[in-house]
Amino acid sequence: MKRAVVAGILWLLPLWAWAHKPSDSYLGITVEGEALVGRWDIALRDLEHAIGLDADGDGAITWGELRTRHAEIAAYALSRLDLSASGRRCRLSAVGNEVDDHSDGAYAVLRFRADCGAGEIASVEVHYRLFSELDPTHRGLLSFGHGSGTRAAVLGPDHPKQDFSVAVEGWLRPLLAYGREGVWHIWIGIDHVLFLLSLLLPSVLVGTTRGWIAAERVAPVFWDVFRVVTAFTVAHSITLSLAALAVIQLPSRLVESLIALSVVLAALNNLRPVVQRARWLVAFTFGLIHGFGFASVLADLGLPQQALLPALVGFNLGVEAGQLAIVIGFLPLAYAWRGTWAYRRLVLAGGSALIAAVAAAWLLERALDLKIVPG
Repeated sequence: MKRAVVAGILWLLPLWAWAHKPSDSYLGITVEGEALVGRWDIALRDLEHAIGLDADGDGAITWGELRTRHAEIAAYALSRLDLSASGRRCRLSAVGNEVDDHSDGAYAVLRFRADCGAGEIASVEVHYRLFSELDPTHRGLLSFGHGSGTRAAVLGPDHPKQDFSVAVEGWLRPLLAYGREGVWHIWIGIDHVLFLLSLLLPSVLVGTTRGWIAAERVAPVFWDVFRVVTAFTVAHSITLSLAALAVIQLPSRLVESLIALSVVLAALNNLRPVVQRARWLVAFTFGLIHGFGFASVLADLGLPQQALLPALVGFNLGVEAGQLAIVIGFLPLAYAWRGTWAYRRLVLAGGSALIAAVAAAWLLERALDLKIVPG
């Protein structure tokens, strides 16, 4: 048992630093006449790892430290981005820099221009290589704009290139593009995954006065999982839509903290059951909060106004597809092992305890994120 617990701790330990998502940058490129203009938001924690910004090693990046490295940041980033317009190689140059706050910390904002020679721009090719040699999980969330149109893509070491046509597109392309974003986000949104797993872990068991015992039939297990997943889906779909359409807005720090709290409470409920038969109600209640978390990612990507509905529907369907894949992968194994001591003690009890500990650490991790201070 000790070995299993240690193995579980080692497996979950990287999640302490993951908090909500792995390394991302936000790259916006817009066609303006015969040139391209861009804004690139890059996390300071990633730049610190790549080129070192904290000169005195005190754990805080001052304005002075950042100001002296603006040119180096621009040179580092732009050397890892290639743009071509209608087959013509573009020359990139930095035109401004600033700092902005995202839900997961401070970001350096690099503004640049790409001169692509004379001639109309009919297509653009983007080749993205930022942090590819340092972090294979890093992704660049790209928003490409032209006229009244906006498109999205995810770039990274496994998919570094993307071609865009400036021609007007229909509803299918944004539906599929944002659907891929939804699938990707549910897989990197480990707090959403752990919340869902915490609710699913006891689904193959029945609570009694003697503790958890194995469920005897498949049908009750199926309907319990169906209620939990459906409640979570309906709830986060409601708030995702409301937040994406700017009907309701909540502070991102509050949302991220409440999401972590929901994971803690769902996991602790498996150790000291307060809610058993109505776990779907827990899924719905906290699912409303998780929807705001999904919406923050969608806000960073940007919703194309001319294709608002297909983009929103596509992202939501992508989230559900990724969520369904988790359920399909988990449920058969859990049902097969439900009668074993290992499932009740190691998977349910031990796993829930570790999940609760990780989620509690997220609350601290988000509060202790690397800060920029005057100086």
